[in-house]
Amino acid sequence: HLSLRRQRQMCIRDRSYSLNLNRMVRIIIALLFCFPVALSAQTYQQLSEKAIECIEKDSFHRAEELLLQALKLEPKNAKNALLFSNLGLVQRRLGEYDKALESYSFALNFAPLAVPILLDRAAIYMETGRTDRAYTDYCRVLDEDKQNKEALLMRAYIYILRRGYPAARIDYNRLLELDPQSYSGRLGLATLEQKEEKFRESLDILNKMIVETPEDATLYVARADVEREMKHEDLALVDLEEAIRLNASLADAYLLRGNIYLMQKKKALAKADFEKAISLGVPLADLHEQLQQCK
Repeated sequence: HLSLRRQRQMCIRDRSYSLNLNRMVRIIIALLFCFPVALSAQTYQQLSEKAIECIEKDSFHRAEELLLQALKLEPKNAKNALLFSNLGLVQRRLGEYDKALESYSFALNFAPLAVPILLDRAAIYMETGRTDRAYTDYCRVLDEDKQNKEALLMRAYIYILRRGYPAARIDYNRLLELDPQSYSGRLGLATLEQKEEKFRESLDILNKMIVETPEDATLYVARADVEREMKHEDLALVDLEEAIRLNASLADAYLLRGNIYLMQKKKALAKADFEKAISLGVPLADLHEQLQQCK
């Protein structure tokens, strides 16, 4: 749009103001036909660059408008893979998840093996609960890049959701071979050990991580959950107290402690923790049953 405005200014400057409107229209049309490629390419480039500037300034609505204008100008431009990818990013930031998925899919029509775009689309599938589609994208990523850490981590997580524990272990082991200190990989493996009721192995991983990062509240919650399953409720409550001391806004700590209190028939304490979790963003519907038991 910037180049069009400049072109209009040139027309006005180079010609007499006595030109009537019809003649001006004919001149502009003639210019468009004489220089269609150069003008179009310039406008497309400028729109694209301006959109990037808007993204950097968190002006997402304006960025979306500019990207759509550029795509409309040159719908077959090979660079549209990048534009559609940026459009997907913008729409994701705006919470327009279905639009973002459509944009990423259009981007993949131009570049079907683009790993970053596949990862971005898979992330939205995960956010919207479409894990089967996310799984497909993560597999496509790993077909192209067998050492992609994000895809290994997320596919392992999906395997755990599906109770495909052997497959999850393979992916976690591959990830930890690539990055032995991976926080998410180690925490994921600890969760897997817990799911397979290998509680000691899970605690070994978590204990080492807590020694390394003793201020990490999430690790205390994870260890408390293992201790709860081992029927060591008192130890779990100690860990949860520490987690809340470190991070008083960690909803998972209140949820787990509320469930332990409920199991111990301490209904008033349980209710207080559930209500605190709700105030921190946990949907009321998710805790309806527990709150009923607190009466």
